[in-house]
Parts: sequence; C-alpha cells; structure tokens
Amino acid sequence: MTNPAIICVAITGSVPTKADNPAVPVTIAEQVESTHAAFEAGASIAHCHVRDDAGKPTSDPERFAKLKEGIEAHCPGMIVQLSTGGRSGAGRDRGGMLPLAPDMASLSVGSNNFPTRVYENDPALVQWLASEMRKYGVKPEIEAFDLSHIFQAKLMQERGELEGTPYVQFVMGVKNAMPVDRRVFDFYVETVHRLFGDDAPWCAAGIGRHQADLNEWAAEAGGHLRTGLEDNIRLDRDTLAPSNAALVKRAVEIVEKVGRSVATPAEAREILGLRSAA
Repeated sequence: MTNPAIICVAITGSVPTKADNPAVPVTIAEQVESTHAAFEAGASIAHCHVRDDAGKPTSDPERFAKLKEGIEAHCPGMIVQLSTGGRSGAGRDRGGMLPLAPDMASLSVGSNNFPTRVYENDPALVQWLASEMRKYGVKPEIEAFDLSHIFQAKLMQERGELEGTPYVQFVMGVKNAMPVDRRVFDFYVETVHRLFGDDAPWCAAGIGRHQADLNEWAAEAGGHLRTGLEDNIRLDRDTLAPSNAALVKRAVEIVEKVGRSVATPAEAREILGLRSAA
C-alpha cells in the first residue's frame, strides 16, 4: 500500500482534565508545546479546542486565534483544524472562530446521543456553519457519529452546501452512539466510496481504549488516522499516555506496520485539496 496516511492529533478536546491525566494540555502555551511535539512525531493535522481560565471549554475566537497563531509559528505547514463542537458553546457561537479562516473545521451534520445528553445539531445551524466555512474558505471535516450523517453529507454536497469531495471522519466508541464494530466500519468505508468515489479520503477516530483499534483498521483499509488525548488518555489499561506525541508515535508505528508511509503536511494538503501553507 503506497498512499500516505494522514495522522490527525486531537490535542485536548473539551472533556479530559489534568485530574484525568496531567499530560492534558489546557493553556494556549501548553497546547502549542504539545502540538509541536506531536507534529515532530508525525502528525499533519491539529484538531483544536480551547479552554477558559478555569479550564472549561469555550468557543472564544480570541483564544482560538492565539492557538492558531502559535501552531502556525511553531509547526510550519501543519493543518490547523478548529472545532465547532457543541460542548464549547451553543448556537452560532460555535462558529465564531470561522472568520479566522483556518485550513479546516469540524462539522457535525446531524444529532445523536452522547454519554449524558443529546448532541444537538439542528439543520438550520448545520447549514449556517457550512455557509460560514464556504465564506471563509474553510474545508469541513464531516464528523459521522451515525450512518445517516454520511448520507446527510452527500445531500449537502448535492445542494451545494459542501464544496468538493467531503472529508468524512467516522467516530466510533462514544457511549450511547455508534459502538466499535468492524462490520459497521467496513460498511462505512464502502458507503463513503459509493457516495463520493473510490478516491475519496476518509478518517476514523476511536474513543478511549478503542483508539488503537480504529487506527489499525483505518491504516489497513487505506484511510487516515486520528489520535490524541482528546479521545484517549491511556496507552493501555494500566498506563496513562505521557503526551500527545506518544500517541502519535504509536499511530506512526501502526501505519508503518501495514506498509504505508506517514503523510507530510504538504502531502496531507494535497490529499485533502487544501491550499499550500503560507
């Protein structure tokens, strides 16, 4: 297998805290430092959230701007992907960072259950977020928590709400949402190729102990990988991950084990149809 595998590192998220794992980066400086180490380990995409002074998730555009600036300064060419997720804000506040024109942003196109609540993504908000991404030249990463979300992405593409070929990420292992199941995963891959073409790039993210499983499945099936402390704070049942870089290094080993190379930032940009780095 010769197609390079993109590794995305989800550096902090909205849920993990230092009480869970002291390596979780919370401040902007910590996040930039952690991202730089992950970049050097092989990550080409940084999936980013920000926290307020109390360590709580926020959609504050000023904090996103500082994080974006820091990553671009210390990780030349790395793809910056900002989160519009619902744990950080409500309504259009979730898209307040899009005028910063990052390379990418996450886009959840439908609702589903989360561990203790409903993750609401109503059609009007989804359409508005997609329109803002088009306005500022931001490529969406479609977060597929359910099979219906892949079909919704196709419908949005047909309506002109998504430009080009969508980049779909399967998220498996969230409690009360899609469990980790290999036959379901294989059907997801088949569905993306059927709807968007055999060359359509896709990614997979496994939550918690399933992170390495999804890394392996994606590497074997020709997809791309997501890792990082947002999704998983452990190397194994008994060992906390010492850093985001350690999780990236494990993903690199998985990619190389199946005979693929790890995509450079330039290769990742070409695969995803992104503009060259400034």
